[in-house]
Amino acid sequence: MTRRAGRTRRRLFEREDELAAVDEALSELVGLRPDDVEPPERPRGALLAFAGHAGIGKTTLLAEVRRRAAAKGCTVLSARGGDQEQQVAFHVARQLIQPQLAGSSDAALRLQLGSWYAIVGPALGLCTAEAGAPPDPQGLRDGLDWVLTHLAVKRAPLVVVLDDAHWADPESLSWLAAFAPRAEELPMLLVVAYRPEELPDHAQQFRELPGRAGHRPIDLVPLTAPAVGRLVREQLGDDADEAFCRECWAVTAGNPFEAVELTAKVHDRGLEPNEAGAHLLRDLAADVKGSGLISRLERLGTSTVRLAWAGAVLGTEIPPALAASVAGLGSEEAARAADRLRDARILTGSDTLEFVHPLIAAAVYRAIPDGARVALHGQAAWSVIDAGLGSTAAARHLMETHPESDPWVVHHLRQAAWETLRAGAPDAARRHLARALSEPPPFGDRAAVLYELGCASLLTEPATTVNHLRAALEESIADPAMRQGIVYRLSQVLAHSDRLGEASDTLAREARLTNDPRTRLRMHAERFMWDAFRADEPDSPARSRRLARLADRLTGGDLTERYIIGLRAWDAMLRAEPAAVALGHAERALKGGLSWAEEDRGFEVPVLVALTFLYGDRPGRAEELFAAGTAEFERQGWRGAHLSFAYTLLAYIRFRRGRLAEAEDFVRAGLRLAERVGPRTPVEWYALGTLVEVLLARGRTDEAVRIAEDHGFGEPFPAAVTFPDSQTVYGELLLARGRPKEAAVELAAAGRRLDQRGMRNPAWCPWQLHLALAESHEAPERARATALEAVHRARRFEAPSAIGQALRVAAEVSGGAERTALLEEAVAHLERSPAAYELARALVDLGAHLRRTGHPKEAADSLYRGLEAAGQCGADGLSDIARAELAAAGLRPRRLRALETDALTARERAVGVLTAQGRDRAAVAAALHLDEQAVTRLLSAVYRKAGTDEAGLAEAMREALPEARDGGRVP
Repeated sequence: MTRRAGRTRRRLFEREDELAAVDEALSELVGLRPDDVEPPERPRGALLAFAGHAGIGKTTLLAEVRRRAAAKGCTVLSARGGDQEQQVAFHVARQLIQPQLAGSSDAALRLQLGSWYAIVGPALGLCTAEAGAPPDPQGLRDGLDWVLTHLAVKRAPLVVVLDDAHWADPESLSWLAAFAPRAEELPMLLVVAYRPEELPDHAQQFRELPGRAGHRPIDLVPLTAPAVGRLVREQLGDDADEAFCRECWAVTAGNPFEAVELTAKVHDRGLEPNEAGAHLLRDLAADVKGSGLISRLERLGTSTVRLAWAGAVLGTEIPPALAASVAGLGSEEAARAADRLRDARILTGSDTLEFVHPLIAAAVYRAIPDGARVALHGQAAWSVIDAGLGSTAAARHLMETHPESDPWVVHHLRQAAWETLRAGAPDAARRHLARALSEPPPFGDRAAVLYELGCASLLTEPATTVNHLRAALEESIADPAMRQGIVYRLSQVLAHSDRLGEASDTLAREARLTNDPRTRLRMHAERFMWDAFRADEPDSPARSRRLARLADRLTGGDLTERYIIGLRAWDAMLRAEPAAVALGHAERALKGGLSWAEEDRGFEVPVLVALTFLYGDRPGRAEELFAAGTAEFERQGWRGAHLSFAYTLLAYIRFRRGRLAEAEDFVRAGLRLAERVGPRTPVEWYALGTLVEVLLARGRTDEAVRIAEDHGFGEPFPAAVTFPDSQTVYGELLLARGRPKEAAVELAAAGRRLDQRGMRNPAWCPWQLHLALAESHEAPERARATALEAVHRARRFEAPSAIGQALRVAAEVSGGAERTALLEEAVAHLERSPAAYELARALVDLGAHLRRTGHPKEAADSLYRGLEAAGQCGADGLSDIARAELAAAGLRPRRLRALETDALTARERAVGVLTAQGRDRAAVAAALHLDEQAVTRLLSAVYRKAGTDEAGLAEAMREALPEARDGGRVP
C-alpha cells in the first residue's frame, strides 16, 4: 500500500511510554521479553489501541510501529480508514489482506482458501461473486477470521496495524472488533488508532479490552512546551529562542501536526525564529487548517483547486490520472497542479497521491461548494466506470448525487448492490438500492428494485423487508416469474418473523390469481409448509386431508412435488400414522434430490424429512441427511441461523440416540450461533429446548434451570411449532424442579394445543408422559389413564422407541404386577430400537422395581446393564441412581467397559447380518451357538450403533458391509 511517498521519517516527541508498550508487545510476540533470560514457551499476542484527537500524532506513531515490527522480522499488514470510503464495504479488510494473496493464481488461491474461497474471495476482491445465494454476514466474518488466523500462523509473527479506525467501513470494523479478543491467542499484535469521539458503537471492543501493559486504549496527549521547543529547534535550528518556541506551543496547543506544519511555514517564509517574529505565528498557524488553508489553496490557481477538490472527492490513495479526469484537466496541467500542491504541503506522493493529513483532506472537501461537490461525485462515478473499476467503486459517488431519474445511475447502483450482497454486505446493498429507488427507476423497473431491496434487507430488517415486498406487489409487474419470486420471498420473511398466518394467507391469495398450474402447485407447497409450523392453524385436519390427497398422486418429478411429498411424510408422523407410511413418503421425497441450500427455497422441508427418519427410529439415516445439509450450509457461508438450526437439530438426534455428551457439545455450539442471531428468535427456542432436555437427562437440573432463567425460557411461547415443543420442555423442567402442579398446567395446555391440530404422536412430543408423572401424586388414576392413552398412540405409530418410552412411564404411574409387565415390555421394545438412553432408563427402573419386589438376581442383571448403558450415554444422574440401587441390594457396581463406539464387534456384525437376511432369533442363535437372550442383547447394540430399528436393519447393514458396497452378497 502506498503511504506518504517521499516523506522523511518524523521524530517522535514525548511518546516514550507508548513506544515502551509497543516494544514490550513486539518482544513478547517474537518470543523474547526484555527482562527474561529465556524466551516464553510460545509467542504471545496482544491488542494495542491508541486514542487521540486529530493531529495528535497517531499516524506517525503507527508508522514507527510498522518500522519496528519490520525490523524484528514481523510480517506487517497495514490499513487505514478513509472519510470518503466509510461506506465502501470491506475497504479496510481488502487493504489488510489483499496484498498478501493478490499475487497468487486462481488455482493457488483456491488451494490456500479451500472451502472459504467462494465466501471470502468476493469480499476481499480476489474473485468475482458467483450467482446463487449470498453468504450471511456472520458466515463471512467467520471466513475472514479463518483467513487472518491462517496468516497469523503461516506468517508469524504477524503485526496488523489499522490507522483511523473510526473511519473504517462498518463491515470491516465490526469484523476486526469482534476478532480483537483472539489476538492474544495467536502470534499476532493488533494495533489500532482512532479518534475516540468518532469511534462507532460497533467497535466498542477497542475501548474496553484491557491488555498486559495496562488498560486500553492508551490516550495520546498534546505535547508539552519543552517538547514543542525541541521540535521547533530540530526543524529551524538551535538558535530558535525560548519566547518563539513557547509561542509555537501556545498557538498549536501542543498538537504535533500543527506544530510541524507551522515550522514548515516559518521556514518557507524565511522568518527568523526569535521573539521579534513570534507575533506572526498566529496568522501562520491559521494557514495550516480551516479557512486559512483554503485561502492558501485558492491562491494556487483554479486548476490546482480543481485537482485538490477532485482528490478530496476520491478519498485516499488517489490515482493521478483518475484525479485529472474528475477535475477535467489534461495530463500536463494536472501534473503541474500536483507539483504545486506538493510544494504547498497539501498533497504528497507521485504514482499515487494522498493528502498530507486527513485534517487537510477534510478541510478541502468541506470547502467545495455544494453544487460543485455533487457534480464532482457524478463525474467521479463516470470516470471510475470508464477506468474499468466497476459499479461497486462508482456506487459511493453515485450515493452523493441528486436524484435525476437517470437509468444509468439506477443500473450501476443495482449492479453494485448485487455485487456487495454476494460479497456478504447486505447493509451496503440496501443503501445502494434505497438510493436507486429514490432516483427513481424507470416505471417498469420499480418492482424489481423493491424486490431486490427487500432481499437485501431480509437478514437485518425483516419488518422493512415486508414493507418493500408488499409495495413491489402493488406495482404493475409484467414478468410473472418476478411476481412469484416476490410472493415466495414475502411469505418466507413473514414466516421467519413469527407471522405464519400472514405467510399462509399471502400464498393462498396469490394462488387464486395465477393461471399456471405449476406455479399454483408451488404456492400450495409453500403454504402447506408454513401451515405445518403454525400453532394457531384454524383447521389442521382438513389441511392434512388435502395434503394427503395431493401427495399420493404426485410422482416426485420435480422439486415442488418432492417438497409436497416430504410435507406429507412429516404430517403422517405428527398424526401417528404407522411409521412405515411416514418413512415411505420420506424416501419418495428424497428420490431425485432435496437440497438444503436452494436460493429461493427454505431448508425447512429437507429438515422435516430428515426428522421424520429420526422419529421413525432411523436416526442414523437422519444424521446422514443432516451431515450433508450442514455441509451445504457451510459451503454457502450460511453460519447464522441456518447453521445454528443444523447443529441444534443434530444435537437433538444425538440426544434421541442416547449420546448425551455429544448432544450437549452440538447444542451449545448451536446456542452460541443462535445468540448472535438474537434473543427469543425461533432458532434460540430450538437450542434452549434441546439443551434443557439434554441437561435434565444428564442429571444436571440446576444448570438447566439457570440456563432457562438466563435466557428467559418461558412464557410467552413462540407462535411457531418448535422441536422439541418449548411449552412441553418447560413443563418437564418444572416437574424436575419438584413443582408438579405448575408442570401439569403447562403440559395440559400444550396437549390441548397439539391435540386440536391432530398432532398426537408421543414420539414427537411426549407431553402426555410428562403430564402423567405430574398428575401421579394427586390423581394417580387420571395419571395412569393419561399414560395408557400415550401407549395407545405410540402403538399406532409402531416405532419401538416410542412404545418403549410410553410403557416405561405407564409403569411408573402403575403398581404391582402391572408395573412389572409394563417395564419388561418396555425393555423388550427398547432393545429393538436405537434409543440407548431410554433403554438405560427402562433397565434401571426395572432393576429397581425387581429389587423392591424381592427378585434380587433379576434385579442385579437389569441394574448392571442399566448402569453400563447410562455410563455410555453420559447420563450421570441415572448412573448415580443405578449405583444407589445396586448398593441397596448389597452389590458392587462392576467396572464399566470403555465407551461404546459405532464400530460393530465381530459378534454384533454376525448377528446383524443374519438378522438382516430375515432369520429369526432362534435361527440366529443356533447358527452362532448362542442363546436367544444373548442374541437379543447383541442386536440391541447393533440397533444403537447403526441408528435404526429392526425394520431398517437390512438397509443399514447393506450400507455398513464392504461386500455389499462392492456388489457382493451379504453372507
